[in-house]
Amino acid sequence: MAYHVPVLAGESVGFLDLRPGGVYVDATFGGGGHSRFILEQAGSQDLRLFGFDQDEAARANALKDSRFTFVAANFRHLSNFLRLHGVARIDGLLADLGVSSHQFDEAERGFSYRFDAPLDMRMGTGGGTDRTAADVVNHYSAEDLQKVLGEYGEVRNARSLALAIAEAREQVPIATIQDFLQLVNPWVRGSRPRYLAQVFQALRIEVNDEIGALTDLLAQATDLLIPTHGRLSVISYHSLEDRITKNFLKTGKPDGTVTKDFYGNIDRPYKVLTKRPVLPSAEEIQQNPRARSAKLRAGLRR
Repeated sequence: MAYHVPVLAGESVGFLDLRPGGVYVDATFGGGGHSRFILEQAGSQDLRLFGFDQDEAARANALKDSRFTFVAANFRHLSNFLRLHGVARIDGLLADLGVSSHQFDEAERGFSYRFDAPLDMRMGTGGGTDRTAADVVNHYSAEDLQKVLGEYGEVRNARSLALAIAEAREQVPIATIQDFLQLVNPWVRGSRPRYLAQVFQALRIEVNDEIGALTDLLAQATDLLIPTHGRLSVISYHSLEDRITKNFLKTGKPDGTVTKDFYGNIDRPYKVLTKRPVLPSAEEIQQNPRARSAKLRAGLRR
């Protein structure tokens, strides 16, 4: 059941520089598109590939290839699960952040404003966070809601919307997508699809602690990737994720903090392979509209 069209597949896998006997990780397995492309590019090479996904539904897409192992876990637990499989070092890691096409199109998951369903948005159906989007909109303070909407969704009128949510929930709890849309609609500014996408994105990132998970993943990557040839390839869809990835590749720190040794030399764990982010072509965007906001950055472990 392949349901995910891999974004920037050739470019992201190309940066991994696949080698015989190597160990690779697809940290966001989803529909298996990138993993499948990795194995196709490897040809008959004997390598190991681990596909991580916290969504139990992704297991149905596990590739029938002796070189592939599916790991049902959030990628923030990467090191622990690799250790269970006897892996201490890896040659390459690819992460395609965000939500899979299947998750968007599955109404009951609550990721899309196109359907009516419980306001859920949890990526992991077999554990992980117990917090749902309904919990966020019903229990966060107006100040915290404003922060979520502003930082994660870049919603222009985040304060006004947050106050409206806090006032409305006093009358009746917000339980479903349609409940939420009725509340949000009067506050839409500019393009309605874009505005709603920003609001839903903000809630999804908060529910799944996506920024925290990304920083955890990047920190582990530095320890896992083999010096001199280990490679990191990250596709992001949000300016905050892209900024964190850019800072990390430049300084080894998600916030861009520079560290120096005793002699004042700057510690740079990675050689940046993408001076500017790689963007999808117009042709790819036409074929797969969900690729339009994708940005790819890659680095080589020094």
